[in-house]
Amino acid sequence: MKIDVLTLFPEMLAGPLQASIVSRAQRGGQVRIDVHDIRDYARAKHRTVDDRPFGGGPGMVMKCEPLVECIESVQTREAVRGRVVYLTPEGVKFDQAKALAYSRLERLIFVSGHYEGVDERVREGWIDEELSIGDYVLSNGTIAALIVIDAVVRLLPGVLGNEASAQMDSFGADALLEGPQYTRPEEFRGRKVPEILLTGHHAAISAWRKEQAARRTSERRKDLLEKSKNIGSVKSPLNAAANDQQ
Repeated sequence: MKIDVLTLFPEMLAGPLQASIVSRAQRGGQVRIDVHDIRDYARAKHRTVDDRPFGGGPGMVMKCEPLVECIESVQTREAVRGRVVYLTPEGVKFDQAKALAYSRLERLIFVSGHYEGVDERVREGWIDEELSIGDYVLSNGTIAALIVIDAVVRLLPGVLGNEASAQMDSFGADALLEGPQYTRPEEFRGRKVPEILLTGHHAAISAWRKEQAARRTSERRKDLLEKSKNIGSVKSPLNAAANDQQ
């Protein structure tokens, strides 16, 4: 996969992209990530990329010229056209299903907004999709782009090593939160690991984990219950946990 990030703050990505799973994926060749400074495409003497909004109002708006020229230049650098995604609170809510869909694409181009957003003409003519990571406001979209990249890259084949890891995570194939996890020691300050996990009976342990995941989802994220019921793969424990809450 090829990922490009267009931002006014490339330094915000320098450290995170060289750490953890994203860094390993780049070294392993599963993904190539390039960061582009939008200011490099500003023609003004002082590399100005924003201006006051027509009609008045607070804040500044990102100008058409540098941003569009950056998008067009980046598009020409690869044979495959990238899907241009603009990070904005006004976009469609990002979730695990969207991360999976993105992971199946050959190329993504993330546009990080700033100030009061970008000129509407850019959104109309050069943006394929608008995406939000949640109902809150950040200083700019660069951190949001990093969050999406992390969620997508870990789903690429070969990145995690154990392909089951991505499927077992919260919001995975069953749309459930992940259940409780334990490791050594078996007892810590009077708190013991559930006996079922020590039996070695894999089928029973698997059933227990599904039940716990369904119960935790019922207790903490009821909004996910209907989505998981429609999937059907864990319908019985989910319905049982839901009934327990009634």
